[in-house]
Amino acid sequence: MAMLRFAACDLGAESGRCMLGTFDGARVALNEARRFPNEPVQVTSGLHWDVLRLFGEIVHGLRAAAREHGGLDGIGVDTWGVDFALLDRTDALIGNPYHYRDRRTERVLPEALRLVRREEIYAQTGIQLMPINTLYQLFVMVRQRDPALDMSQTLLMMPDLFNCWLSGEKACELTEATTSQCYNPQTGTWAWGLLDRLGIPARIFPSVVGPAAVLGPLRSDLAEDIGAGAVPVIAGACHDTAAAVAAVPAGEPGFAYISSGTWSLVGTEVAAPILSPAALQANLTNEGGVSATLLHRNVMGLWLLQQCRQRWERDGVVTYEELLEGARLARPFGPIVDPDDERFLRPTDVPGEIRQVCTQSGQPAPEDRGAIVRCILESLAVKYRWVIDRLEDVTGRRVPVVHIIGGGSRNALLCQLTADATGRVVRAGPAEATATGNVLVQAMALGHLATLEDLRRVVRASTPVVTYDPHPDPHWDAALERVKELMADAPGMG
Repeated sequence: MAMLRFAACDLGAESGRCMLGTFDGARVALNEARRFPNEPVQVTSGLHWDVLRLFGEIVHGLRAAAREHGGLDGIGVDTWGVDFALLDRTDALIGNPYHYRDRRTERVLPEALRLVRREEIYAQTGIQLMPINTLYQLFVMVRQRDPALDMSQTLLMMPDLFNCWLSGEKACELTEATTSQCYNPQTGTWAWGLLDRLGIPARIFPSVVGPAAVLGPLRSDLAEDIGAGAVPVIAGACHDTAAAVAAVPAGEPGFAYISSGTWSLVGTEVAAPILSPAALQANLTNEGGVSATLLHRNVMGLWLLQQCRQRWERDGVVTYEELLEGARLARPFGPIVDPDDERFLRPTDVPGEIRQVCTQSGQPAPEDRGAIVRCILESLAVKYRWVIDRLEDVTGRRVPVVHIIGGGSRNALLCQLTADATGRVVRAGPAEATATGNVLVQAMALGHLATLEDLRRVVRASTPVVTYDPHPDPHWDAALERVKELMADAPGMG
């Protein structure tokens, strides 16, 4: 087959990039066309995403990809979950969308649960209860009588907004819609009854399209500007986790995945949503994937390390390499924290918060940067083990291997600690899983791949994988018990 060229616009919570993916029918290769920061903006109304700048960056990236590589065969956008934009009756944007870390949702979850029980919300959505979810962001607007909600006619999740601006088509893609906790996976519709109970207007929710849906051609004015022609805009796997998991290079079912970046999504694929009491108790989430349901739990991932580095760079340049080397040399099995302690969600000083949480739990505070980073990585590895244990309990099946994908797959220390803590073989890679999945689901949408297994066969042929064998140590059992104690005692995200 002729070489196909797909633009994958992948926006994460820290940065974005436009990647050119080339696919020859057997292998996929990626080249970066443009990379740009994604920094929220704090103004008097709160913490917001700068979506106009982000869309401008997407257009610049598409222009670079099309002009440098002789045109495009498809365009796909993926982003983080839960955040959304509101459009008025003329399809104009009503203000910059809020950032999920904005403080307006700090105390909203107990208020919502006074109106609708936790069990009812979970039964209708199957989603992990977290105050950052779309459902509670909208509920805050209802409680505050926000005029933006009165003016709104359409809600679009973040990738859907960019797809609308690219193609002119308004729709929510399934994998992204399921992150909102406003969607009922059993009925295949928005959770109308739940939305009504919380006073959220039904009129704002558009139609939902499945992954690998062709929305339409690129808008003519953009096509002329970019130099790409009437390229199809494809709602592939628009939630970045769904795109990443599609690119897990697994040859057998039953694996666990850790999509490791700003957040860590720790989960496994199942045939249908699992809404059992045990799944609710473990606060597992059922999100849409490509040809499967993704049963996982959000864990506060490498954002903790990112925020430490940002704090320390006030005193001079700090590289991740030197921080990880310091952690490698630090004493193992030091203090442990629960990465999902709500005190870590919006802190102004993560290193100081970690020290304080350790002291308050009766542990010695880590003294230097290496010890703090070691604390973060060991705590993440132990929390991964806790989640994988819950996944086994809920699904009734043993997890034989853990695939770490995304940026965290490059972190050799975290990968080895995860193998040691979980007692399972870890296979790391691809690091560019989200962009890879984005490209290959576009190829699926255009009929060049038929199944998820076809897609993964291409990933296996295209991407090297590093294997980490576990080194058992009883200290991990003690660390697990400490995390359980901390989860029982400290405020968590749900």
